[in-house]
Amino acid sequence: MAVAISHKIPALPAVRCTLAAPSTTYLRTLRPRSWFPSARRRVLFQTSRPSARPTATRPFSTSKLKPLADVDDAFDPRQQDRETDDVDVCIIGGGPAGLSAAIRLKQLANEAGNEEFRVLVLEKAGALGDHIVSGNVIEPSAVKELLPDWNSSENPSRFEYATPATHDKMRFLTKNISIPIPAPPQMNNHGNYIISLNQFSKWLGERAEEIGVEVYPGFAASEVLYKPNDGSVLGVATNDQGLARDGKPKPHFERGMEFHARVTLFAEGCHGSLSKQVIKKFDLRRDSQPQTYALGLKEVWEVKPENFRKGEVAHSMGYPLPSNTYGGGWIYHFGDNLVSLGLVVGLDYPNPWLSPYGEFQKLKHHPLYRSVIEGGKCISYGARALNEGGFQSIPKCAFPGGALIGDSAGFLNVPKIKGTHTAMRSGMLAAKAAWDALKENKDGESTIFLYDYEDALRESTIWKELEEVRNMRPSFHSPLGLYGGIMYSGLEAYLFRGKTPWTLKHKGKDHEATQLADKQPKIEYPKNDGKISFDILTSVSRTGTNHEEDQPVHLQVEDWDEHGREMWPKYKGLENRFCPAGVYEYVEDESKEFGRRFHINAQNCIHCKTCDIKAPAQDINWQTPCGGEGPVSTSIGRVHSIC
Repeated sequence: MAVAISHKIPALPAVRCTLAAPSTTYLRTLRPRSWFPSARRRVLFQTSRPSARPTATRPFSTSKLKPLADVDDAFDPRQQDRETDDVDVCIIGGGPAGLSAAIRLKQLANEAGNEEFRVLVLEKAGALGDHIVSGNVIEPSAVKELLPDWNSSENPSRFEYATPATHDKMRFLTKNISIPIPAPPQMNNHGNYIISLNQFSKWLGERAEEIGVEVYPGFAASEVLYKPNDGSVLGVATNDQGLARDGKPKPHFERGMEFHARVTLFAEGCHGSLSKQVIKKFDLRRDSQPQTYALGLKEVWEVKPENFRKGEVAHSMGYPLPSNTYGGGWIYHFGDNLVSLGLVVGLDYPNPWLSPYGEFQKLKHHPLYRSVIEGGKCISYGARALNEGGFQSIPKCAFPGGALIGDSAGFLNVPKIKGTHTAMRSGMLAAKAAWDALKENKDGESTIFLYDYEDALRESTIWKELEEVRNMRPSFHSPLGLYGGIMYSGLEAYLFRGKTPWTLKHKGKDHEATQLADKQPKIEYPKNDGKISFDILTSVSRTGTNHEEDQPVHLQVEDWDEHGREMWPKYKGLENRFCPAGVYEYVEDESKEFGRRFHINAQNCIHCKTCDIKAPAQDINWQTPCGGEGPVSTSIGRVHSIC
């Protein structure tokens, strides 16, 4: 049904409602939700989750809701129609790529005098930045282009928490020694800034809202919608709320919403749950190599003033990782006596006994790291998968009705250890292509294909940058392993500079690299001391992670018993070791064939996506839990940790 909307709100009775969590009282008027102006609509959106409606007079569609079944009845939630909202551009993900695309779109629309052009950002975290994990040194080229006064002292809305990088260190580690080695020119951080990407995302969100972008955190897009006539992307739907663990509705069940858009941009970050679906549906990897990944684990510490060297950027290779495993560590000094430190472990490691979390705890006891954090306080922890495939693994980024941007496409520059600037620039390029395409197709019915985005990518600094370093990461797959990769990468960095006529291939998919447990040496990790190193549940407690237990498990394994029967004899609990949050375990159970029962502690999940990538049988499917759940950043005064 089509309805015209105006801002004239008739006087209607009101009732006072009390929210259970948090304990807050607000006034809800008994009027159609579409009557509310944009600011009020957002409040209701985040509290009672009603449908979003346009702020100006324009048609929208809705359907009459069917009554809920009794809790005890058999019930398929898909039998209920979902409310819908029509927007011009819908962006999935409120990180740097998604927010940069949103800002650029509204800049173009406002410059053209089209203030009614609707750009909507859906973010699964309860607040922007809560699911962002990055030890981040940002190259500011993209943010300077998007918001030229981003760091200007004359701008009252400037980003205040950028620490200029003052000097770099690169070290090769043995168990007790730190050996200085030359850093490749790509790692020169002159003119760059150490930031909290969590804070930076919050700040970008504020700038987006200032110019009219509709930003809705706490709304997890869980389904891609397609047009029935041509199969192009129509938009997304958010997940249903109020389902019990067995899938039946609880008394407060609420159907998800549909957001229909002429263009849908996927900015979910690495290995997004919806991005992987559109990649598969439209065969976007048909001309590229498989994506390869790493797991980054990080902590933020408050250290003693005498150990703090503001602006120092240090990286390490070697210990504690074995020579057949790619990775390295970092420690960045930023803010006031804060350091970000962490370890990146390539997920193509072969030994199923290896635990990235255990390796990280060992790293912190090395003198290079221990000398900084000893006597300090660990204030946050996080972990997240990241793309390492680079140039060879870039898929087709445009498809009918939308595009992939940022880490959904895989624009991280691994040798440079930077991806924020490429993610932001890809969002800006997609925004320009979407604006131009929508301007040319005003009928509102034609399917949009962003041809200009694909062309713009190939002409951009993103393409040039990634092509130049394309052979560095795959060079570590040579028989010489770590040392051969270091030598070849040195030649690429200083001599070849990407001009070689060959392009090295990645070895294969990460899960295929995992060897059988009885073919690899067993690794025993030292006991954590509780001061420098910590048990995994203590670390998880520092993430602020929260999931309601009585909901369908978002880590989808079709048959837990079958998974255990297949995986335990081969890999002896690989899942327990690759997960940095203690989600998976094999519990002793004599009733099971091998005396072990596979179990999932979904409430521990910190949304790293490692399980979806590394599981050898590829039978773990990571899906979004209820919107707003997952890790939550920690605040220290005005400084938020990066987790």
